[in-house]
Order: sequence, then structure tokens, then C-alpha cells
Amino acid sequence: MKTITCDAENPINSIGLYLKKYFGKKTIKLSLDGGFTCPNRDGSKGWGGCIFCSADGSGDFASTIPDQIRLLSKKWPDSNHLAYFQNHTNTYAPVWELREKYTSVLNEPGISGIAIATRPDCLSDEVYELLEEINQKTFLWVELGLQTIHEQTSERINRCYPLSVYDQAVKRLRELNIRTVVHLIFGLPGESKQDMLDSVRYVCNDEIFGLKMHMLNVVKGSQMEKLYPSYVSFGSIEEYVHLVVDALEIIPPDITIHRMSADAPRPILISPEWSYRKRTILNGIHQELRNRNSWQGKKCQL
Repeated sequence: MKTITCDAENPINSIGLYLKKYFGKKTIKLSLDGGFTCPNRDGSKGWGGCIFCSADGSGDFASTIPDQIRLLSKKWPDSNHLAYFQNHTNTYAPVWELREKYTSVLNEPGISGIAIATRPDCLSDEVYELLEEINQKTFLWVELGLQTIHEQTSERINRCYPLSVYDQAVKRLRELNIRTVVHLIFGLPGESKQDMLDSVRYVCNDEIFGLKMHMLNVVKGSQMEKLYPSYVSFGSIEEYVHLVVDALEIIPPDITIHRMSADAPRPILISPEWSYRKRTILNGIHQELRNRNSWQGKKCQL
């Protein structure tokens, strides 16, 4: 990896800044619904999905490429775009179907690369071959939904695969030189602050490209609503902000930060009731970094 240094003036290696440097202009992910499902929704591994997922598979803002480009061009008329397969498990289909869908979006005007969100247990040898082929032709990252390294939590949230499967997937993607982004969720039932930070430390040892982290949202239509109807992952914005900054301090500066707050449409959001206040949360994170005179990776240097 190229050595990147964060400091008090540039405290976070955000994916937005990385993409702007890489492509030379503002680059935006377009969230897409590829029409996929998930192995713990269709019964092959389980039913109902992970307990935090909404009915739409954690992709409630997805829409078509032309619609999104038309809307975003009003604010960023000269922007670049990545196709982001977000909903459900986006490698969970026959390879011929995956090739067809990926190729279709890459041929859309204005698309400069692709991001694919999936599960580590849905990467067959044939899928790895397809991903390697795409990676040789265009900009690609693969996002792995890990959420936590702790097996007891994994069972509680109905993830339906062990940590060893994640380890194997990261190793294989690294061998293929495919950028890997890991998705962690903070505030899962039963986890302590130390548990969450242990997950951060673990994934950062894998030379990953990026990290996506956010608080657990309880949303309408999820299993969380039924199993933990009064659950609140964090009692206040301040509590959450402090945890994120603690995490940032132990994340190597080479790792791009893809998210630090969750998105959930307000009509389906149950808790935390303040989590839709994304700008307030992000401002709080930057203010706390200033208060500590800190930055991403500061404690990696100690």
C-alpha cells in the first residue's frame, strides 16, 4: 500500500478524498438494487436475514443509474460515478447472471467502476475468477459484510457463517489484488465497547483497502423490531461519537474510511431516534478529533 499520513489538519483518510485523487474529480457511488437475495433469507442457510436488515436488504435508497445521475448532476454537474451493488448479497447468483449485470452497469454512460457488497460465504472459485477479470479492466472494490468478529454475536444476529470464512475470503481477495472493504456495525446486542474495538483491530490487521462502520439502527420490518423492540444501540450522539473516534485512532491511515454513520429513511427508523442526523454526527466526530488533537491512526504510532 502507498503510505498515507493523517494529522490534525487532515484527520481522516476518507473514501471521498481518495476517489477524488484517483479519478481527478468528485466521485459518487450510485446505490443499485441488482435483484439479488441472500442465503439466509431463502432458506439455503437460514430465514429472515440478519436481524438488522430491513425488508429491502439494507439498501433502502437504491434506484436506477439514470435517475440517480440526473438527480446528482444538479449538485455535482461534473462528477464521476461508481455503480454500487448494495442490496442483499450481490454475488449470490449464477456467474453468467453476475457477468451480465455487472457488464450492463459498467457499459452505462458516466460509470467509471463498480463496488460490490456481498457475504464472504458467497464467493465461489468462479466468482473470484469473474472478479479478477473485472478488476483487471476497471476500478473495483468488494465489500464484505462482517459486522463483528465475535461468534456469539454472529449467532445472535443470524449471520450464518463463521469468522474463518471471512478470513479465507480476505486472504483470497488480497492474493488477487482486489480492493476489500469491510463492513462493521457498532452497538450489536450483547457487545461491549471493547468487543467493538477488538473487531476493528482484527480487520485492520488484514491489509484491507477500506472500512465501513456505523451504529446499529433498528428499523421497521427487521427482525430486530420483533426480537428487541426497545433496543437502543447508543444512548446519545456523544456516546457514539466517542466510540468512533476511539476506533479511528487505532485504524491505520492507509485504510480508507467509507462510512461513520448509518443511513435509514426516517419513516422506518425506530432507534436511535437521532441517527438520521448524519451531519450532526459527522461534525461531532471531527470536533472530538480536534478536542483530542487526534487523527486516524494516531495510536498506531505509539
